[in-house]
Amino acid sequence: MELVIGIDMGTGSSKGVLADAGGTVLATETVPHETSMPRPGWVEVDPERVWWQEICTISSALMAAKPTDGDVVAICVSGVGPCLVLCDADLRPTRPAILYGVDTRASAEIAELTERLGAEQILADAGTLLSSQAVGPKMLWVRNHEPEVWARSARWYGSNSYIAAKLTGEYVMDHHTASQCDPLYAIKDFEWHPRWAEQICVDIPMPRLCWPGEVVGTVHRRGAEETGLPEGIPVVAGTVDAFAEAFSVGVRQPGDQMLMYGSTMFLIQIIDEFHSDPALWTTAGVQERTLALAAGTSTAGRLISWLQSVTGNASFDELTSEAMAVPPGSEGLLLLPYLAGERTPVFDPDARGVFAGLTLRHNRGHLFRSAYEGISFGIRQILEMFDDAHTAKRTVAVGGGLRSPVWAQALSDITGRTQLVPEQTIGASYGDALLAAIAVDLVAPETDWTKLAREITPDPKVASLYDDLYQTWRELYPATADQVHHLARMTDDR
Repeated sequence: MELVIGIDMGTGSSKGVLADAGGTVLATETVPHETSMPRPGWVEVDPERVWWQEICTISSALMAAKPTDGDVVAICVSGVGPCLVLCDADLRPTRPAILYGVDTRASAEIAELTERLGAEQILADAGTLLSSQAVGPKMLWVRNHEPEVWARSARWYGSNSYIAAKLTGEYVMDHHTASQCDPLYAIKDFEWHPRWAEQICVDIPMPRLCWPGEVVGTVHRRGAEETGLPEGIPVVAGTVDAFAEAFSVGVRQPGDQMLMYGSTMFLIQIIDEFHSDPALWTTAGVQERTLALAAGTSTAGRLISWLQSVTGNASFDELTSEAMAVPPGSEGLLLLPYLAGERTPVFDPDARGVFAGLTLRHNRGHLFRSAYEGISFGIRQILEMFDDAHTAKRTVAVGGGLRSPVWAQALSDITGRTQLVPEQTIGASYGDALLAAIAVDLVAPETDWTKLAREITPDPKVASLYDDLYQTWRELYPATADQVHHLARMTDDR
């Protein structure tokens, strides 16, 4: 029996699956971890101590769990991204990895590169304006603030390409991850942007580009010794976790979209021709020479966890019950959920959370329902922008946040979208396993392991209420931006 391993390094944990050619999961392994936030606006991970050690732990556990008649024939790893992992010539990290858009340290460098290269030209060539999501400004930040680190750095990676290098010794990056490393990638050409790459990366060479489903090398001896994987098995490139998860649930055709409920919300829609919007990310897709739109919030599940902690740490079931007792609209309470700044669509690291309409009659249940609704209003704003590029044909919902019936139903009610929920909710690691199986011809390229379990349909009785509240919600950010920016500066020591 031929088996594949898929591993994903998420924001709060790494998870691996062992699967057969039919998509049956034979074993799973999860290792939790925490990110480091050494200063306001900084979010980091030690790639050697956290990511690589977790790959070793998970691989060893999955190999130990495989049936005696099973042979692992390929592995694929995805991870959070885009990230900046700088390493020396011996693949030793020269500093902690700087994470994706939740790390907002490079605001000055975003402004500097935008002025130097021109916003219109960046949008035309890279497909996406520079924001905290972009890797290019983070490289410039290291050059400006940690020149000794830059001087010791010989290669740069994303989270998954760092693991590919640790397993195979190959210096590669998948096209999708590269397309999020703005402004280094020319999206219409599916190639590095040579002039801008030279300006920003200077003497650090660019990695070889490959597609997420390509075999990039084989597990070398040291990789096998440390992970327990068989020496010589193919290693598939992998990609950013959200796109691996989208692939796992069949989001592959134009008009397919995925909503990922997690610590943050991430949204993907496949498109059939190039489209750029200053408020969205235009990226390469998972499949060769395909395109997608993406968007992400700075917080979602993190906001709910924070609210749980500051209101007494009641159980999830108790809080859900309280929120369900509150009517839709939270009796006039609205929340701007920007407690960690915001990515799409305002791209404002200095945005802050705002409760509006709070009264003495509101209780903890109101706070929780309004938080779910505030997140969902933000998702509606993004989906309306997606529609400008390609009308959605179907919406697939995944992620741990679907545990909350309040959140899932509020999102359908507020957006007017029916959400399709897959039976298999393991996540990006399942997509990695499928990519590995396809790459080594274990299954056909069109194989889809997805089985749908249920639908979440919008309630037409609350549509007009939410339409009215949505208009007010959209007015809150521009009406309060000046005030919250002033407050942000009072505590900003970046």
